[in-house]
Amino acid sequence: MTLRPTADRSASDPSQREGRVEALWVKRVRRGPMDPVDAIVLEEGLGIRGNADLGGWRQVTVIEAEALEALAERLGTEVPPILRRANVLVRGVALADCRGKRLHLGRCQIEMRGETVPCSRMDEAVPGLRAAMKEGWAGGAFGRVVVDGEVRVGDPARLEDA
Repeated sequence: MTLRPTADRSASDPSQREGRVEALWVKRVRRGPMDPVDAIVLEEGLGIRGNADLGGWRQVTVIEAEALEALAERLGTEVPPILRRANVLVRGVALADCRGKRLHLGRCQIEMRGETVPCSRMDEAVPGLRAAMKEGWAGGAFGRVVVDGEVRVGDPARLEDA
């Protein structure tokens, strides 16, 4: 899946608080590839079943489709979501400043803990991407699973105060 620059983003306004899960990925080994999947199982206090990074502070990483589309438009090139190495791609959920809020994915909930800071690998793929991602949390956010269960592509997604 690649997000290309778009001229009209009005139909997918990132200020909306209701949305959906667009894509899911699991990283089965550290520094390994991100495998696209149709569903993931979130485990409370641990993260994604089968993911290399179980437990810890950053159990699930999330990126916003509209933010990636804006980056592609700004940089004039495609920005594949898999490049960010996040676990969940949402549409219609504004992640900027979501620290302390709850992200609902289907019946699951993630307590959002902070911004995912982009690393130098972003510039290796697309020159200028790292700096561009630092604005408005465009690099995504991370959190801790507080209500577990299965999340599927197409599930509803919404952000609300904790």
